[in-house]
Amino acid sequence: MTGKPLLDDCFLHDKDRLRHHEALAILKSRLTAIAGTELVKLEDALERILAEDITASRNIPLADNSAVDGYAFRHADFDESGGFFRLQQRIAAGHASAETLGPWAAARIFTGAVMPPGADTVAMQEDCETHSQDGEEFVIVPQGLKWSANCRKAGEDVAEGTSILTAGQKLRPQDLAAIASTGQAEVSVYRKLKVALISTGDELRRPGNLITVGDVYDSNHYLLRGLASTVPVEIEDLGILKDDMATVEAALRDAADRFDVILTTGGASRGEEDHILNVLDMLGNRHMWQLAIKPGRPMMFGNIGACVFLGLPGNPVAAMVCFLLYAQPVISLLSGGAFREPQAFQMPSAFEISRKKPDRREFYRGYLDTDGEGRTVAQKFMRDGSGLITGLREADGLIEIPEEVTAIGKGDMVTFLPFSGFGIR
Repeated sequence: MTGKPLLDDCFLHDKDRLRHHEALAILKSRLTAIAGTELVKLEDALERILAEDITASRNIPLADNSAVDGYAFRHADFDESGGFFRLQQRIAAGHASAETLGPWAAARIFTGAVMPPGADTVAMQEDCETHSQDGEEFVIVPQGLKWSANCRKAGEDVAEGTSILTAGQKLRPQDLAAIASTGQAEVSVYRKLKVALISTGDELRRPGNLITVGDVYDSNHYLLRGLASTVPVEIEDLGILKDDMATVEAALRDAADRFDVILTTGGASRGEEDHILNVLDMLGNRHMWQLAIKPGRPMMFGNIGACVFLGLPGNPVAAMVCFLLYAQPVISLLSGGAFREPQAFQMPSAFEISRKKPDRREFYRGYLDTDGEGRTVAQKFMRDGSGLITGLREADGLIEIPEEVTAIGKGDMVTFLPFSGFGIR
């Protein structure tokens, strides 16, 4: 275990069924980061959560330099007809010159090379002509070049003292490039949370084993393991728990002592064989259960000591929806990052819903399509069953329908949440 316990009274509420926005508000206001920090090499920091602010300790680039292969000269010597310059020196990248460029003199310069003292403009080599006269080399620069053309100024990218990145950001390849440009070889990041992944149900079998009538393969394990790759965690598979109270109790008690987060799938209802709920009440605190959403109503949040508990429904669609909407932002926040809100776009609907139950937020599997007028529209997967993995595979995202909406007509504006906004490639 790392970090500190959750805030006191985390998630506590007095409602039987919370609305989506109420659940999010409670999570954002009551959870806090629990991950410790560590120093890692920059090459190992991709997709880790930054634990320190990064500020430029120097100008980037450090000095004025050439953006092209060409000829550096003093623009003050230049006139409307162009210029005839004596070649005074040659400068390659990595070999700065201390020799000041004289009047009507030019330096042969290459991309990235530091501008010689006195020079302020560069002409591209393909626009120039070289000429020999009386044993000396000259270059003819065409007219029309503006002052500082093809010259990168010191601090042009980032000025010394500028804030580059702030703690809590998930590091992307371009962020690593920005840190590297400061000369920093190591970076402080939050440690990866240790997450226990548990499946429940007598009917479950792992792929590779034979099944008989009544058995099903444990697809949720692979679904959630893949989804967990969108947040920086270390996953340990604790296998499939049988529908036995003592077995479930022993497994959760042990996991709570060894992990930062327990993530379960199945057993979240009140059925006689659904022991997860009862064991959570016995060992810890159940702070949230029964959300006014579809799919995913029996979504559990709680804690066993300092260990956060996230209990997802057993149906694959509901499990994925609840992970994306609740588990992913919770784990991100606990890991030192932001409470990640999904990207949302307003799109015309290409489908109809004649009747929707009020006071419940619904999430349909959907994808973007083009209508007969060439407009981008949101289309709903034809079937809504929570056990249909096909819909998850064919969808590009989720279509979110608020509580107050009771019907959708073609052309009505709907909210589309692309899977890419959740970090799913």
